[in-house]
Amino acid sequence: MYTSKQAVTQNLLDAGCDCETIARFLRYEKEGDREGQLSLLAAHRLRLLEQVHQEEKRIACLDYLVYQLEKTDDAL
Repeated sequence: MYTSKQAVTQNLLDAGCDCETIARFLRYEKEGDREGQLSLLAAHRLRLLEQVHQEEKRIACLDYLVYQLEKTDDAL
């Protein structure tokens, strides 16, 4: 199904997977455990999405600070 083990490994690295996750994914592949692979990928995706939400909150904090500073400047 994949082009190569190396391509899959690189894709997982690019997705931010650590060595342990990659090893588990490849072990599941060797065992034919597609559900294990999908579960592993879903869990990693969830962690990434949680990180995105954390960063969005930080951006919102900065945006609010910029808004407050600009609002103060407009009052002067």
